[in-house]
Amino acid sequence: MFTGIIEEVGAIISLKRSGDKSFIRIKAATVLSDVHIGDSIAVNGVCLTVTQFDDTSFQADVMNETLRRSSLGSLTAGSPVDLERAMSAQGRFGGHIVSGHIDGTGTITDIREDGIAVWYTISAPSEIMRLVVEKGSIAIDGISLTVAKVTAKDFSVSIIPHTAAKTVLSHKRKGDIVNLENDIVGKYVEKLLSPAGKTPVTNRVNMEFLARNGYI
Repeated sequence: MFTGIIEEVGAIISLKRSGDKSFIRIKAATVLSDVHIGDSIAVNGVCLTVTQFDDTSFQADVMNETLRRSSLGSLTAGSPVDLERAMSAQGRFGGHIVSGHIDGTGTITDIREDGIAVWYTISAPSEIMRLVVEKGSIAIDGISLTVAKVTAKDFSVSIIPHTAAKTVLSHKRKGDIVNLENDIVGKYVEKLLSPAGKTPVTNRVNMEFLARNGYI
């Protein structure tokens, strides 16, 4: 489990494909301070398992499913990536619960300055947008952020200078693809309210419901 508080920005050294899986090597520093084989490190929000490491980098295996559901497959040597180690029991919970299991990707459609802040607008498919709520949490490339505005097709977040400078957001441009993970609490609520195999319920309380139960 992660919190979405990025520890450092690393860089892709190589991404090699071999059969049904790929191998990614990433240059890092902070996250290597106490690394062990088998540790989890979130790379742009994708939870990966360390399989090799040295003093300046670590390697992880990447399945085809991960490449399909995330933006990792589009990265090249030198691409900056957000890095976060799994949360320790003694750590502060500075962001929100982030599993490192990407729900899909979105596209940055607008970036604009607003005083000291920078607004990023991101379009996303309906299966992601239905769980995005204003003032709720979402992980963008592994960064825990608060949703500032929502429409039917996109949402916006407002970033302070510190967040932009310490994450890959400072490298992003319009048209770039980002990894998205919805708030896990919302996903569980949706699952519990929707019987297996049925379309999620979007509105249980309506005029018919009120009339049937004697409210009108």
